[in-house]
Amino acid sequence: MKKNLILMLLFLSCALALPGFAQQNDSTSNAQPAQNAADHQPIPPDNPKDFWDGDDPNFVNAVTHPFASKKYVQRRVGPIRDRINELDQLTSENSKTIKDVDARATQSIQLTSEKTSLADQRATDASTKAQLAQTVATQASTRVSTAEQMVGSLDQYKGTGQTEIRFRAGQTVLSKAAKDALDQMAAPLKDQRSYIIEVKGFSAGRGQAAIASSQKMADSVVRYLVLNHQIPIYRLFVMSLGNAQVAAADGTTAKHTSGGRVEISLMKNDLAASAQR
Repeated sequence: MKKNLILMLLFLSCALALPGFAQQNDSTSNAQPAQNAADHQPIPPDNPKDFWDGDDPNFVNAVTHPFASKKYVQRRVGPIRDRINELDQLTSENSKTIKDVDARATQSIQLTSEKTSLADQRATDASTKAQLAQTVATQASTRVSTAEQMVGSLDQYKGTGQTEIRFRAGQTVLSKAAKDALDQMAAPLKDQRSYIIEVKGFSAGRGQAAIASSQKMADSVVRYLVLNHQIPIYRLFVMSLGNAQVAAADGTTAKHTSGGRVEISLMKNDLAASAQR
């Protein structure tokens, strides 16, 4: 019985060993040249090195070798588990890299948006300042034009009225009728501007005596206008002409009189008055 049992075990071992040897021969004949190793080695192919494939060469392993044992499963599952862990690590690193790139992109977009807003604000401020400068320049140009118009019209006076005061020979004092005539002429001039009064004195006689007499008559008119109607001195222009013959406004020449007279001409500058308003 013992001999038969030993023979049976030997026969069974030989029968089980034949497939292992055939598989080893097939794997040896089909082996290909090794490739260059990458950063992560691929899972090695399931090609047993020999019949035992890492197991101890004993009787128990000879019987259980064709079946899945714990060590066999660990040898097969271990590389797969390592690769899965490597994939998880790579996925985590890639996710972190993507988050970093996204954060930098978001920061760059925000910085660009802030710079664009600042540039728009500066452009708006520059445009506002340019419009303000244009407005100021326009106002200055208008004022210069107005000033030029006023300066150009300063000497453009026109006669608006003329009053003549008669004096008897040797008289230089104003009569009641003369004062009434002066009041009628000077009353509307209160608070008025842009006017002047031309006072010309004439007297009968000859030489310096006639000039002095005409000067006294003109002075009496000026004194009355200044004291009674507050006419500014700078608006009064006095000329003592004696017995000189001066052409009138209509081109005629005044005739000599036995007494004296004072011609008061009121002249206004309407252009300057309208510009001041």
